[in-house]
Amino acid sequence: MSNKKPQTMGANKQADDAKDAVTVSAIAASYDDQIRPLLDAVDRLRHLKVTQEGIQLPTIVVVGDQSSGKSSVLESLAGISLPRGQGICTRVPLVMRLQDDLSADAPKLQLEYSNGVVVATTESKVADAINAATAQIAGSGKGISDAPITLVVRKKGVPDLTLVDLPGITRVPVQGQPEDIYDQVSNIIKQYIAPKESIILNVLSATVDFPTCESIRMSQQVDRTGDRTLAVVTKADKAPEGLLEKVTMDDVNIGLGYVCVRNRVGDETYDQARVEEERLFKYHPLLSKIDRSMVGIPVLAQRLMHIQASIIAKCLPDIVKQINDRLSRSSAELDQMPQDLNNVADAVRVFFRIVKQVCVSTEKVLVRGEFEEYPDDRDFHGTARVAEMLAEYAKKLPAQCPRSDHELFLMEEVRILEETKGINLPNFLPRSAFLVMLKKKVETIDQVPQELANGVWAYVEDLVIKILMKHSDNFPQVQSSCRRAVQGLMDKARARSAQHVKELIEMELVADYTSNPDYMKTWTEIMDGYDKFMEAVEDASKPARITLQGLMDGLALHVLLSVKRLVEKDLEEELGNEVLGNKIAGVERMLAPSPSTGTKRERLKKSIVLLRQSKEVVANIMDRINAAGEV
Repeated sequence: MSNKKPQTMGANKQADDAKDAVTVSAIAASYDDQIRPLLDAVDRLRHLKVTQEGIQLPTIVVVGDQSSGKSSVLESLAGISLPRGQGICTRVPLVMRLQDDLSADAPKLQLEYSNGVVVATTESKVADAINAATAQIAGSGKGISDAPITLVVRKKGVPDLTLVDLPGITRVPVQGQPEDIYDQVSNIIKQYIAPKESIILNVLSATVDFPTCESIRMSQQVDRTGDRTLAVVTKADKAPEGLLEKVTMDDVNIGLGYVCVRNRVGDETYDQARVEEERLFKYHPLLSKIDRSMVGIPVLAQRLMHIQASIIAKCLPDIVKQINDRLSRSSAELDQMPQDLNNVADAVRVFFRIVKQVCVSTEKVLVRGEFEEYPDDRDFHGTARVAEMLAEYAKKLPAQCPRSDHELFLMEEVRILEETKGINLPNFLPRSAFLVMLKKKVETIDQVPQELANGVWAYVEDLVIKILMKHSDNFPQVQSSCRRAVQGLMDKARARSAQHVKELIEMELVADYTSNPDYMKTWTEIMDGYDKFMEAVEDASKPARITLQGLMDGLALHVLLSVKRLVEKDLEEELGNEVLGNKIAGVERMLAPSPSTGTKRERLKKSIVLLRQSKEVVANIMDRINAAGEV
């Protein structure tokens, strides 16, 4: 008995010392006033949901295999009880914001979720409150969701930390869980740990081999060097053998090191748990060999606060830049959007501005050959494309004067000449016979100019509609009317061209007349070399050619004139009649913004408000940092 009494007294003294340490609180003692403003700024940004703008915030993300002791670690840090049960206890991301409140007589807890729901709670009821919020978000079953719950804990002695607790990793679904539960959990975890701003707090049980842990595998996928991974080893008292070697050898590449802890057991209070933890790592024959800088919840809290402050300070300048860049981009995008139309006069003015832009752009590409709006899109180089079609048309005309492969050159003409023998000048083709021959030749090519006209107007229609759609993109409610107007205009143009082609053909047939100098020159050459001409008649290798200069020039000029009239007059009139007609019912539709435009405008306005608020938050903290640096 005498031997045990000193040990008991020593143990009591150690317990008293530990209680005193808890009272003073190593966690609270490590609190730094300069850290709080950084945390407050980041939490304010998180509350504003600046992450919706693609801006990542520094975050400590807690991951671990199922039953690794994640919740127990968080309970030890916060000094409150979290939901417990079989299977996955954490079914949604739980953002825990711990704030050391030295002036608080009692802890203050509140939950925030579902876009603005705020519920005050107490230590004894916080688990039930979390369960109720989880059920509202993820259902009452065992499903999960990526919509977070935020738990704010203001309590004397807790570390100033913000941590995100994620669902535990499980490979085999239990009854009531989705079959793809592993994939769902994995996707949520990867979403949180992938950003380079995230610190991964990997909770490992001392009872398992670390390399076999799924949480280790996941963290290594996004943090191969381990530079942003800190490991917490739980249940050290359950498997003390070899733990020293595990945390010193570091087979799994934990760059930020290890902290071994003992969590609360049974009905222990959190103060009692810290006393027992202190005793365990101080007196256990194996665990006492682990360096003191690697054991205990107070050490973990201090390490996390320093890591958190460091990552925030490191990321803050980049966050400032991202906020400014996105604010400038959103503001510019909003400025480029169409103005809100308040009355018909505004709508008419905007509509005619669109028509003017369409006409100017169309004239540039189809008449003047200016392509600066579309330098790399050959389809919009209108004059070049129309010129190509005319050149191809010119090539087709001679090619459409066919004859049999075995028929001698001009034999058809000679036969007609033989059939017109009579009392008249010899070897002279009568006018009537020439017209018969000419008609047959022209009939072989009468579809070529019609095909050209149709091809040109099909191209022009497609080009004008594309230009129109571009300039009226902000007002899709009138695009169908405008498209219909262009199509109607093109139908009229095709009809005019068809009539013009018909008249050109008829003109070619009405008389045997030409003032073409090429014809006169050719006639003179033939008469000067009559013998050679007759040889050519007998030579089947000579090409047969008919020159229809009127069809070539007349149709080309008609096309160019019609396109010019289209862009200078017809297009504006047709669009105006279609949209402004019927008591300007068409333009009135412009007063009601399209769903996509209205939604986009509201999104940009909200984004700008959020980013401006975020910019102010960051500016305030940067001012404080700069002021502290000057002192």
